[in-house]
Amino acid sequence: MTTTGSGDPDLPAHVFVLFGARGDLAARKLFPGLYRLAAAGRLPEDYAVVGSGRHSPGSDDDFRDEVLDGLRESVDDLDEQVARDLLDRTCFVTSDADDGADLASRVRELEESMGGEPRRLVYLSVPPDAMPGMVGMLGREGLAERARLVIEKPFGLDLESFGELDRDVREVFEEDQVFRIDHFLGKEAVQNLLALRFANALFEPAWDRRSIASVQVDVPETLAMEGRGSFYETTGALRDMVSTHLFQILGAVALEDPGEWSADAVRRARAEVFEAVRPLDPSRVVLGQYDGYRDEDDVDDDSTVETFVALEARVDNDRWRDVPFFLRTGKAMAETRRTVTLRFRGPDSTVFGSDLARDELVLELTDEAQVHVELLGKRPGPEMELAPATMRLDLGEELPHDEPLEAYERLLLDVLHGDHTLFAHSDETRRLWEVCQPVLDDRPEPQPYDQGSWGPDAALALPDGGWRLGRDSERDPGRDAD
Repeated sequence: MTTTGSGDPDLPAHVFVLFGARGDLAARKLFPGLYRLAAAGRLPEDYAVVGSGRHSPGSDDDFRDEVLDGLRESVDDLDEQVARDLLDRTCFVTSDADDGADLASRVRELEESMGGEPRRLVYLSVPPDAMPGMVGMLGREGLAERARLVIEKPFGLDLESFGELDRDVREVFEEDQVFRIDHFLGKEAVQNLLALRFANALFEPAWDRRSIASVQVDVPETLAMEGRGSFYETTGALRDMVSTHLFQILGAVALEDPGEWSADAVRRARAEVFEAVRPLDPSRVVLGQYDGYRDEDDVDDDSTVETFVALEARVDNDRWRDVPFFLRTGKAMAETRRTVTLRFRGPDSTVFGSDLARDELVLELTDEAQVHVELLGKRPGPEMELAPATMRLDLGEELPHDEPLEAYERLLLDVLHGDHTLFAHSDETRRLWEVCQPVLDDRPEPQPYDQGSWGPDAALALPDGGWRLGRDSERDPGRDAD
């Protein structure tokens, strides 16, 4: 079953146990991530992969065929030899919260074939209501020993359910064994945001309320449900995107200088930012539901679940006090983007008037980081006339021989090395639920919006000066942005 091939000799042998192994996330992200790590020689020399779930694919070979089909859809220029080696190390064992005996037996069988005491990487890609039972089963079967546990979002559905889940996890695992994964933190562009700020004197001194008027974190998607109706009926956009992805990006933007790039320092600085975030004001939150959502599969005919959220957040510390952070995300919108916009205050000088368009630092959180600054310069010609200009940084072009790691690939590698830097601590997660809980307790009525639009009208006017995404591409040098 297991074979020894090229890999990282500094990593101990591992058994990967993937729950939800026949799901969409495993097909699109987890197995492609393992494949890319194997192709780069970043997996251990000796490892095995055990997929698990309630429904059997039939046989190990049937499961391998499913995995191979997913790899061929997700990976360009698939190396068949690398894929075959990964598949040869892969099997499937059915299990559920009540019965994990066969799974535990197979894991121990594989470990005995490897010799010594291999580490276990257990990945829980299961619905929130199934997670406590699965964690309990891991404890009963002894699979928590020598294990690192990766938990997929959402981490509970509110403050109370998070507390219950956290208690259940802590009964079986120590905090340093737990990796709460948020793939946005694994994106090269989010990490580059930190490098851009802290490694460059051009930006670092201006990264505060004296220079920045507002921040926008905008993550719209053109996709509708795509078969995720039952999941969204349980979660909605606030739980799925805001309490996790968008606030984690806010944390990266608002981070205080951690002093060093280490897990303890970065997580401590991130926790301090979240502690300073003011609990959300429901009057500054707009929920929406796209027209046609109720016609989707597995969606209630009278559903009031939100598919869109726009909100204003505030960070009450000396650096960011009085600077609004505007967060927006939604399904079936006009574009798919991952954009952070820092809108600067106007200059003190009045040489060219006091009603100028504001400079903006724009970060596109794509796999290859793109950064541009929108500013004003002199229009060529005899008159002193202002015109918009753009200064661009494209790291894909600047460093063409360096390959970025896809988010799940990077985060799986960090788990292998026990690096918590890009993972949420329990205290951070609890605080974000505290921030979001007022909206869950006093939930605004979702407003309808057209598919392919930028959301409900009420959300468009939330930021003074509007959202950067969706406004006219031509900038007016005389527009007062804030």
